[in-house]
Amino acid sequence: MDLARFPRRRYTEGATPIEPLPRFSAALAASCPGGRGPEVWIKRDDLLGLSPGGNKTRKLEFLVADALAQGCDTLVTCGAPQSNHCRITLAAAVKEGLKCRFVIEERIPNSFDAEGGGNHYLFRLLGVEAITVVPAGTDMAAAMQQVADELKALGRKAYIIAGGGSNALGGLGYVACAQELQQQLFERGLAIDHLVVGSGSSGTHGGLVAGFLGNGITIPITGIGVSRDPAQQQPLVLKEAQAVCALLGLPITVRPEDVHCVGGYWQPKYSVPNARMVEAVQMLARTDAILLDPVYTGKVMAGLIGLAREGVFKPGERVMFLHTGGMTSLFPYQRVVLGQDEVAP
Repeated sequence: MDLARFPRRRYTEGATPIEPLPRFSAALAASCPGGRGPEVWIKRDDLLGLSPGGNKTRKLEFLVADALAQGCDTLVTCGAPQSNHCRITLAAAVKEGLKCRFVIEERIPNSFDAEGGGNHYLFRLLGVEAITVVPAGTDMAAAMQQVADELKALGRKAYIIAGGGSNALGGLGYVACAQELQQQLFERGLAIDHLVVGSGSSGTHGGLVAGFLGNGITIPITGIGVSRDPAQQQPLVLKEAQAVCALLGLPITVRPEDVHCVGGYWQPKYSVPNARMVEAVQMLARTDAILLDPVYTGKVMAGLIGLAREGVFKPGERVMFLHTGGMTSLFPYQRVVLGQDEVAP
């Protein structure tokens, strides 16, 4: 699969590391039936470039290159309060000398604090030009287009980036990741049995599905939902994967059985903490000193832990966790993550 025909900016030097998690694996095994569990590895996409990095960095390499090719001067994107995607998009804009504006959807009323910490603080520090806050259920595409129209009236040119950077072009970032991972496994002589990834706006999961199919990688991908259960999530990932394949001109039909989604770990609501997330964040921090976030990666790791305890991931199997970043979202949830506030089961 040749990605060279697509304009691309590079924000990361080299491949992100893959590492074993022996202490975490031992702690997980102790809570699995018979005291045996899978061997857990991690791919550190939390170490991608931009401030600090995460999975959106890979998508933005292609999206920002397209914006520059079109002569745009402002990036416009959207997300929920504490959006890692918005923060990384802003970092890319700063890197390229562009302006940046957000539309923030308050999925939980009054959850955006203009003077708050975490990513809200970084929005201000990195110099976001303007933030429009809208209520839950707003047509985000229309709201971003309104911002773009306002900029056009000022003689400027906006480039709209979908939530999460999740479209076919952004999905190429995770086709590139699939190729990178394949090469790393080959060079290390390492075989893995499962890849676990968060499944939200679908760009990362869908891009990986397309990349695995296009490169003949047969490792099963399990997407842990962070905002929807499989009945709603699987069609989104399927559509994204097929769109990426179409953009690449691949003669591939992505089948429903190519997309595996797991639900039940994101409730009670998107971005609302639960006890399994708290356990997962504490466990990885205290065994391997790796930080997860409460909204995405903490719930995804909770899913990995749960599936191991259920015997879905068998003792001795190698399971790789794709760490998609989000560390800055930890700080507004300090009391919850430290176990000082009660949360849902």
